[in-house]
Amino acid sequence: MRKVKIGIIGCGNISGIYLENLTRTFANTEVFAVSDISEERMQAAAEKHGVPNQWTAEQVLNSPDVEIIVNLTTPGDHFKFCKLALEHGKHVYVEKPLSLLPEQGHELVELAREKGLLLGGAPDTFLGAGLQTCRKLIDDGYIGQPVAATAFMLGHGHESWHPNPSFYYQAGGGPMFDMGPYYLTALVSLLGPAQTVAGMTAKSFEQRTITSQPQFGEKIDVEVPTHIAGTLRFRSGAVATMITSFDVWSSTLPPIEIYGTQGTLLVPDPNNFGGPISLRPAGATEFKEIPVVHQYAENSRGIGVSDMANCVLNGGTPRANGELTNHVLEIMHAFHESSDSGSYVELKSNCEQPKPLKTGLVKGYLE
Repeated sequence: MRKVKIGIIGCGNISGIYLENLTRTFANTEVFAVSDISEERMQAAAEKHGVPNQWTAEQVLNSPDVEIIVNLTTPGDHFKFCKLALEHGKHVYVEKPLSLLPEQGHELVELAREKGLLLGGAPDTFLGAGLQTCRKLIDDGYIGQPVAATAFMLGHGHESWHPNPSFYYQAGGGPMFDMGPYYLTALVSLLGPAQTVAGMTAKSFEQRTITSQPQFGEKIDVEVPTHIAGTLRFRSGAVATMITSFDVWSSTLPPIEIYGTQGTLLVPDPNNFGGPISLRPAGATEFKEIPVVHQYAENSRGIGVSDMANCVLNGGTPRANGELTNHVLEIMHAFHESSDSGSYVELKSNCEQPKPLKTGLVKGYLE
């Protein structure tokens, strides 16, 4: 199998697992170059993972050898570098979110379509063993027709552990934009695209005190809603209730549950690739744990890039594609827009439900 050459722009914290998997786990990818505004970070990443070229972003974009740009810059730069990559004739895969604004997401989707290029982005956790096994259970009718779902991400923010938590409370931050992509992408992968959103938002604390190092004791002014609750109606007719919050000290609520006409499915944490799955069919007296039937239960970030590389080699549409990531971006904004306007929001975007992976794949390969 020919390896598709990858250029990574951005060597921050998240880049480590991408580099590990794209250089060692997947059979169809080769990291050809890395770039970062910090020469020290770039050099360390290249040396650790055996990347041959340490270049400026401009050099990566202009290289005739690089076929896919993996954009791991900070969210505020996602749109800029995605657009540059597409304008330079490169396929592009970006960390979540696709962009900060829905208008930017729509522009990238249209630009990729005009140029005949592949666009995609994180999260790709829905391609892991846990959520893919859940998808198979639903597709095979184990819970009948899905009619409803719940999704909960409840915690008390990042100031107790993150080394630089201020961003999470500024424009573009908040629990929905931080963690919502994992939950919403999981729901769309299991239930199909959404149609209507109703939301309410709140901000419970005007300031946060950092208790992590190296900024211990510093105050953060909270600029964005930190508790978002709402409802989604999917095009299939299923209705989901969702809460994301940085205002909750503790909770026993499950990450995701899917309710069908013939049973209930307990879905693992969508921030992970594996995790426990439980099923209780109609009439049963207890839940039973279901073993996974797919590969990639460990941290496999980069599987979406490998899937894109497979499409570069063989044709087709990546599962973690631009239409999906743009749809999720619009949904997140719709929760806030609904709260601000006091009305339902009808979504403008749509996407295909990503096709499932086959069971029992050989590790390192996708179909």
